Amino acid sequence: MSTNPEIDTLACARKIAGGSACALRDTCGSRAANLREINRWATAERIPEESDGFSLARSITEHVRLKGKHLLSDRTLVRLSDIKRRHGTNRPFLSAFLDCVLDKHEGRFQNRTYLALPVLELLMDERHAGLSADRMASLLMADVVRFEIEAAAGPLEGPGRDRPDEATLNTRLRHALRLVTTGPGQSESDDLPSRREHVPRSRLEGLADRLPRPPATDCARWFDVTVQPVHVVHDEYFFIRVLQTHEMYFTAMAAVAKKVIGALRAGNPEAAAELVDRAVVMFERAATLFRVVATMRPEQFSAFRQYTQGASAIQSEQYKRFESLCGVPPVPRLRSSAFTSVPFVRAETEDPGHDTITRACLDLRNEGGFDRARWNRLDRAIGRLENGHQRWKSAHRGLAARMLGDAHGSGYTDGVPYLTQCLGNRLFWQLDTSP
Repeated sequence: MSTNPEIDTLACARKIAGGSACALRDTCGSRAANLREINRWATAERIPEESDGFSLARSITEHVRLKGKHLLSDRTLVRLSDIKRRHGTNRPFLSAFLDCVLDKHEGRFQNRTYLALPVLELLMDERHAGLSADRMASLLMADVVRFEIEAAAGPLEGPGRDRPDEATLNTRLRHALRLVTTGPGQSESDDLPSRREHVPRSRLEGLADRLPRPPATDCARWFDVTVQPVHVVHDEYFFIRVLQTHEMYFTAMAAVAKKVIGALRAGNPEAAAELVDRAVVMFERAATLFRVVATMRPEQFSAFRQYTQGASAIQSEQYKRFESLCGVPPVPRLRSSAFTSVPFVRAETEDPGHDTITRACLDLRNEGGFDRARWNRLDRAIGRLENGHQRWKSAHRGLAARMLGDAHGSGYTDGVPYLTQCLGNRLFWQLDTSP
């Protein structure tokens, strides 16, 4: 057992949320203990500067996971709002964390705050933990596996009563582990059951300790408070982690797209093609995430989705940024809810100085100097990326049809009909990449 009381407390809450008995519950996992920490910050005139607020964030997270963010009391929310006002200044992680917790209370609930992206982005900042998007994606999926293992070890009664059956659990673990063990910088390991249909319980118990973890720094521990479910059903935890992982993949793909543009501007289509193929691999991984989501029980999805209205993947800034770096979308799409829901990205896209892979390709071709053979590899790579994008959209639509049926999307779209319409969108609609 860890000697760090903050880590012990969070581990206790996660086990309780997963259905496990926890010996620490009476001292660090109870609602009373959580509320006492909130009360301490709410009543303090001054908090020492060396306190970054993680202890408070840990207590709030435990409370949220026991009640659901949507069901927090008004009294608690008012106190948290006051804490943010008085103590959030010069505490960037605490301020970002409370921004996410208070989004519903303050009428600004959206995809970014539901997924705690402001906190994850701080962890990716070089001034803090400096985690890359690729590394963050692996850590997020490793946490899914760890959470499911902890839940599987608990009793059937209590908060863990709605955890998945063994067959569903093994399917979920298999897909999640594959993303952990085959990501950038990782090598698939025979001792991790990424390909197995069934994971013996005896192996599950030792698996969690072998999974990657954030670095052991004060900043990196904030990773553990970046799941703030709106409800208390089991599957929302892994659902949030999957959506966060999607954001990481598109963050990485947007960075690659910028490098492609740089290679083309430097007159190197061969290097650009290699970079495009990196994005192709990332799209394949993003599509694999839908296999993880497919293990979510529809009744669980319905139970918490009623509280997520206003937060939708249509608000994904990183996906739209990646799309707009491939090529400026047609005017109807720029004027649609796809881009009006991400005003900052739309402004970037409409800026006269905004560069794209499409524009860089066309300019380099107009300059001449390269015969057709030198373009073939790049054209084929762009074609693979376009096809990967289409497969990803088709997988998204198919999963949504199973989960949503005729229901509207949580981002005020028509749901499945909207995704069907999006199948016609192309990243490189201005390019002819045929051999």
